[in-house]
Amino acid sequence: MLQLALPIVRTVAELRARVAAWRAQGDRIGLVPTMGALHEGHLSLVHLAKTRVRRVVASVFVNPTQFGPNEDFDAYPRDEAKDAQSLASAECDLLYAPTVTEMYPIGFSTSVTVSGVSATMDGIARPGHFSGVATVVSKLLLQCAPDVAVFGEKDYQQLLVIRRLVRDLDIPVEIIGAPTARLDDGLARSSRNAYLSEAERIVAGRMNVIMTDAAVRLRAGEAQDVVEAEGLAALKIAGFDRIDYFEVRGAEDLARPAKAPMRIFAAAFAGKTRLIDNMAV
Repeated sequence: MLQLALPIVRTVAELRARVAAWRAQGDRIGLVPTMGALHEGHLSLVHLAKTRVRRVVASVFVNPTQFGPNEDFDAYPRDEAKDAQSLASAECDLLYAPTVTEMYPIGFSTSVTVSGVSATMDGIARPGHFSGVATVVSKLLLQCAPDVAVFGEKDYQQLLVIRRLVRDLDIPVEIIGAPTARLDDGLARSSRNAYLSEAERIVAGRMNVIMTDAAVRLRAGEAQDVVEAEGLAALKIAGFDRIDYFEVRGAEDLARPAKAPMRIFAAAFAGKTRLIDNMAV
């Protein structure tokens, strides 16, 4: 049975009270952190969490500390009412929607940094991004204290940062990676896809095709540096305006040269919209 209205809490105290009541009933808790503008990919994370626990909390918080000075924080799409309706349809149990002041009170002066896996690709292209991610995820995990937390593999480097964070700080939660949700042409679902013009959307759809071809060539034994160079060239020919990277790396530690298991990672702009994707080899 679908919920008609989704309960919403906005403070840490309210969140912890709800979770404590569920714990008293013997329920296991799952957390799905999001920045809102939800699509089917986000809802698949809720569905996955529901297979593992009795109660699922989804957070919606556009985290200012993971946006750079020239990025799209102010323009990032926000529609809490629609998000709440979508989460209710996915049988989520609670929406946690804190304010910026609740998450970062006056005088807040702590940040969390994960070295190693955060130092490459998006760590270079978006300085400070992963510190913002690690800090807000640390807070969300401590605020909710879930048994499991689910993150999408589309942000694969982020997933590895969070896994390392949880391991290093002994946070008692299982981090689950969920497969990337894709549209019919293979484009990874993303809230930022809404920015794309019709022409840019056609260009964006080529990224998955180029990555798929690269994966086939790597499995056939072609050299990583050759596949990377030709992948970059293919993205340029496809019409991407700026390319941050097209790289082959180890799936477990993002090392180069990559050893099996491997993944391909790409980040490029279609117009003003930055798209990222990755694919297992």
